[in-house]
Amino acid sequence: MNVTTEVEDLLRRLAPQVLGVLVRRNGSFDTCEDAVQEALLAAAQQWPEEGIPSNATGWLITVAQRRLTEVWRSEAARRRREEAVFASQVDDAEVSAEDDTLTLLTLCCHPSLTRVSQVALTLRAVGGLTTGEIARALLVPESTVGQRISRAKAKIKAAGATFAPPPAEERDERLKAVLAVLYLIFNEGHTTSSGDALNRVELTSEAVRLTRQLHRRVPDDGEVTGLLALMLLTDARRPARTLADGTLVPLAEQDRTLWDRAAIAEGTALITDALATATIGPYQLQAAIAAVHDEATEAEDTDWTQILGLFELLNAAAPGPMVTLNRIVAVAMVRGPRTALAELAAAEPALGGHYRVDAVRAHLLDLAGDHEAARAHYESAARRTLSLPEQQYLSGRAR
Repeated sequence: MNVTTEVEDLLRRLAPQVLGVLVRRNGSFDTCEDAVQEALLAAAQQWPEEGIPSNATGWLITVAQRRLTEVWRSEAARRRREEAVFASQVDDAEVSAEDDTLTLLTLCCHPSLTRVSQVALTLRAVGGLTTGEIARALLVPESTVGQRISRAKAKIKAAGATFAPPPAEERDERLKAVLAVLYLIFNEGHTTSSGDALNRVELTSEAVRLTRQLHRRVPDDGEVTGLLALMLLTDARRPARTLADGTLVPLAEQDRTLWDRAAIAEGTALITDALATATIGPYQLQAAIAAVHDEATEAEDTDWTQILGLFELLNAAAPGPMVTLNRIVAVAMVRGPRTALAELAAAEPALGGHYRVDAVRAHLLDLAGDHEAARAHYESAARRTLSLPEQQYLSGRAR
């Protein structure tokens, strides 16, 4: 690992700690978050050249606090604030990384915010990414990300939210929102919704890192464990999902020797423990499905009967278009493509015309031997996706 990468990793780990200290000291989440971003930027510029300070957390807190003082002086000079003198050494008791990470996650996923704003604020305040890094990762203009973050912080302030864990009666719903945001970040990195790359590793890696932090804070929560397991088991296949030229390789055709066996082992252990000890939820069921796929050393060894059973449970617990489509694929593998086509026809009105409906229908028609009809639906799906690798794959299947 080179020095720059080491610094970036360290800064992302320290970001929620530093922000937590500043907000507890000074209040005003929005102003403190801006100050922490400037401190992180200063560190990213200086530390690769000058070396990482012995007390990196203290260095960041001191720089961020000085920036806050400058803001107070320029915006409220009439109050004549005196600059507080903060030692470079910070009391370890003042830093509570795991508690602050959970508090920050629930604050960034406040119910007053839209999902896209929750994603942007989470990546910046908890992930420590700059506005430019978030914009590049999400493939949107930097100005758009900046506006989302500014509006999000203003809404949090207007809602009167404080830097504290949510009330007990709100905890479960707020945690669900956090999990949804982390999974959204992961999915956007795993299969990008647009652009010329299938994966954006910076997003999947950040989602895994943040979910690990959350799991350390609430290790007994089955759905948190399930989500971490799902991410690990899914991301383990990433090395085999594309060829050197970026061409998408479907699961059945992947070189499974390229899969990350350490990630698979960790994910399998996590989901096995969660299923045995916690109330079963949607993320655990999805992780269990991923584990069954990952356990098969060859595609033909896949236990599709078990996968279909898990999809039946998932469809009952958390129905949705993608669950429906994936379940229908499992039906084809267990009961045959004609049965699956009949189920797809029955379900189609509720699927919202998504391009994946065409892709699944094409796959089922291909399995059933109706290649002309399959080609037409592959071509239709290719025209409608915004992801270039998916477009190329679907066009290739049509040919």
